[in-house]
Amino acid sequence: MQQYNTPDLPELGANVKRERIKRNWTQDELAKFCGVSKAMLSQVESGKVNPTIGTLWKIASALEVELNFLLRGKPEVLRCFEVGRSADLPVLLEGSSNPVRIKVLSGVELLGKLEFYHLTFPAGAVLESSAHYPGSEEIITVISGKADVVAGERSTGLNAGDVLRFACDVPHKITNSCDQKTEIHMIVRFTAENNK
Repeated sequence: MQQYNTPDLPELGANVKRERIKRNWTQDELAKFCGVSKAMLSQVESGKVNPTIGTLWKIASALEVELNFLLRGKPEVLRCFEVGRSADLPVLLEGSSNPVRIKVLSGVELLGKLEFYHLTFPAGAVLESSAHYPGSEEIITVISGKADVVAGERSTGLNAGDVLRFACDVPHKITNSCDQKTEIHMIVRFTAENNK
């Protein structure tokens, strides 16, 4: 009778446990995130069961790693690929008369780190902001129309295509300076200290 060499089972349980602990999650938390019972997770981590592909896929998705990473332990972390459909993006209205429409383009994960917005100013609309965190900056690009920007004691006028980067840790104001709608893309960048 011919004998075959059976490869060793992967260190699946140890890989799952390592990734869970790396995120400071309890088994209860991982179970909640992936929809797999705590009892099953405990058996997977201890190597007592060989989970189905479906169960393993749920665990890998919750941990945001590739399935192969849990099987082999090689660093194949999922790379970001997040789509925000226009109809699903949050829209804010700022200002009492003639409000500025602000569409939030950045996902929740970026809040307080690097935020992206699309602003639409009706004619004569003004957006006034208090000082943001120390060291934070705004980068605005005028897509159409014109805008006047005041940041602290500095000011400038911008035309379509112009870009301005300024410290926004002082009170600042953007005004539509033409008689038609003005559209602006805005990036708010926070310092690493604000993300702790």
